[in-house]
Amino acid sequence: MADLRVTIGGRDFDVSCQEGEEHFLQAAAAMLDAEASVLAGQLGRIPEARMLLMAGLMLADKAAGTEDTMRQLRERVAELEAALAAAKANPQRVEVPVIPATVTDTLAEIAARAEALADKVEETATEVPAEAEG
Repeated sequence: MADLRVTIGGRDFDVSCQEGEEHFLQAAAAMLDAEASVLAGQLGRIPEARMLLMAGLMLADKAAGTEDTMRQLRERVAELEAALAAAKANPQRVEVPVIPATVTDTLAEIAARAEALADKVEETATEVPAEAEG
């Protein structure tokens, strides 16, 4: 057993714990001391038993609130996991818009005309200097 001295609400207490658990006891004592310090600040000097009782109740209230929050979060996680499982079981069909064939045909025709015009412009450009020489 390890013996520790902890301070709670400005008062020292000698406590024992299992070897290796000292840091847990110190952390718990620090939490209780924080609550006791709040009480001491609000109420001034109060009897030790009452201070410890009220500080313990304040911590218990916080723990109960945390447990409620954890329960709600677990329920929400279960809902989300069920929704995910349902989504995996029944994947939604996603429609991807397809370009109609008439549009692609029209674009191909426009491209062919543009190439033909470019060829004519190129031919005309090469013929003009030849005529200028003669």
